[in-house]
Amino acid sequence: MFHNSSQGKYWIFKSDNEVEQKRYKANQKFRNKILESGKPGVSESKFLERHEEDVLFRHYERRMLDFCNAFKPAMPKSVVGTAIMYFRRFYLNNSIMEYHPRIIMLTCAYLSCKVDEFNVSSTQFVGNLVQETPAGQERVLEQILEYELLLIQQLNFHLVVHNPYRPMEGLLIDLKTRYPTLENPESLRKSADDFLTQATMTDAGLLFPPSQIALTAILNSASRASLSMESYLTECLGLKEDKETLSKMYDSMRRMKTLLKKYELPKPEEVNACKKKLERIHAEFASSSNKRKRGYEEDGHVAKEPRLTEEEWTDEDLA
Repeated sequence: MFHNSSQGKYWIFKSDNEVEQKRYKANQKFRNKILESGKPGVSESKFLERHEEDVLFRHYERRMLDFCNAFKPAMPKSVVGTAIMYFRRFYLNNSIMEYHPRIIMLTCAYLSCKVDEFNVSSTQFVGNLVQETPAGQERVLEQILEYELLLIQQLNFHLVVHNPYRPMEGLLIDLKTRYPTLENPESLRKSADDFLTQATMTDAGLLFPPSQIALTAILNSASRASLSMESYLTECLGLKEDKETLSKMYDSMRRMKTLLKKYELPKPEEVNACKKKLERIHAEFASSSNKRKRGYEEDGHVAKEPRLTEEEWTDEDLA
C-alpha cells in the first residue's frame, strides 16, 4: 500500500544530499528573485544562509510539536506526525525567507486535523492559542485559511501521510503472536515511542518507509534493554536467506540512528539572531516576494487582502 502511495513515489528521497540540495535550491531561488527584482539596497548579506534557515526551521518545528502536544482535546500522534511531515515537505521547495514559518506551522497543524479526521472546529483550533484574545484568535484563523490553499498546492495535493505508528502496532502484535522468545513485547513500547518522536524531528520520514522506521524503533528499544532480536529478523521476517536485503536494512537502520544522534535544538541566542534577520527580510521584501502566497492567482481566484500581517502577532502567542 505504501509503495503505491504518493508518499512512496514522490516524497521518499535517495539520500540526505538530495534533500539538502532541494533546500539549497529553494534558498537560492528566493535570493535570485529578489536580486533580479532590481529593488534598491539589496545585498547578499541581508539574506539568510542555509544554516540559519535550519536554525529557524528546527525552532519552529519544535514550537509546532509543543503546540500539538499541549492541544486540547488531545491530538492523536498520527495527526501530529502528519503536521510535521507537511511542514518538512513545504520547506523542501520553499524558503523560510518567503513564507514565515510561524503561520505555516499553524496551517500545517490545522490541515492535518482535517485530513486525519481529528474533528475540531476552527474556533477550537485557534482557541489553543491561549495567549491571544478572542479577536486575535479570529484574525489568526483568517491567516490560516488564507494560507491553506497555498499549503495544499505546495504539497502537490498529496495529503495522505503514512506515519510509522500503525506499523509499530503491527510489529508489536506480530511479536506477541509469533515470537514467544520475547516474553513481554509491551516493555519495548515506551522506548520505541520515544524513538519515533525523535525520528519525526529529523529527515527520517523523507528518507525511509514508515515500516522501516517502526522496525528500527522496536529494535533500538530491544537493544537498549539488552535483548537480541536477530532471530526475529531472520526467522519471523524471513530474511535468513536474503542476506542482501538484511544488509541493506541494517545499513538503513544505522543511517537512521545517525540522523537522531546528530539532531540538536538550536541555542536561544542563535534563534534570536536569526529571527531578527528574518523579520527584517519579511518587512523589506514582503511586497515583492509574497504576491502569490494566498489562493490561486493564476486561476483568477484571489483571496481578499488580510486584515492582519504576520508581524502583528508573535511566538509568545503560541506559549
